[in-house]
Amino acid sequence: MNLGWRMVRKLRIVNARNGAFFNARFFSDSTTQLPLASVTVDPWDSEGPFKPLHVMNPTRLAFIRSTLCRHFGKDPNCAKPFEGLNIVDVGCGGGILSEPLARMGATVTGVDAVDKNIKIACLHAGSDPETSTIEYCCTTAEKLVEEQRRFDAVIEHVADPAEFCKSLAALTVEGGANVVSTINRSMRAYATAIVAAEYILRWLPKGTHEWSSFLTPEELVLILQRSSIDVKEMAGFVYNPLTGRWSLSDDIGVNFIAFGTKNTQ
Repeated sequence: MNLGWRMVRKLRIVNARNGAFFNARFFSDSTTQLPLASVTVDPWDSEGPFKPLHVMNPTRLAFIRSTLCRHFGKDPNCAKPFEGLNIVDVGCGGGILSEPLARMGATVTGVDAVDKNIKIACLHAGSDPETSTIEYCCTTAEKLVEEQRRFDAVIEHVADPAEFCKSLAALTVEGGANVVSTINRSMRAYATAIVAAEYILRWLPKGTHEWSSFLTPEELVLILQRSSIDVKEMAGFVYNPLTGRWSLSDDIGVNFIAFGTKNTQ
């Protein structure tokens, strides 16, 4: 079956060799993935449990900036490339992704089901005039659909994207864009995202992830297609322990992010 996506830099999907790189877990912005005993952590503490997310944020922003600018005909090199775009960040947590999106000119709505996350996000965003305009809502994607809200682009990074794809499509205007990030249901993902990240490196509390809820890239593409979203581009995230940095890769064996567009009727 021809899945029809294009990889970053037109790279083919391959089982890349690890070499010096270690595939680490893709961290969700929302503390809904953490066990209840851990939800008191501050997502803006760059040295706390969300440190890997802070370190990885520039890399996922690079993917979002590149794909959205290409799709909407924006200049990726200007200071505010997302000016004029209405973007919703589903599973926004404390706003770690929402804030830079707003600084790039987007009109941003941040959505999270955890009230504490929204309160933290509002407090942090309010300290900067560029981010104080973000609309944070303690709600769900399904409720936004009921309210008939629509957005140019929907960015989703919650724990179980399979449950949300239909709602995400409904929130997107025709010809709009979707960006979904998740973890591959592979044995390598089990070894790195669960065994290594939770039990060896202790980046996350034990029990944060449930391997069975992960999706393979093929499954994600099919789910999105059924919701009238065509995946156009896909990339993996890899972590280099020697430099302490994340980078985009054609290796989607563990963490990956997909860009798609909603079909016009």
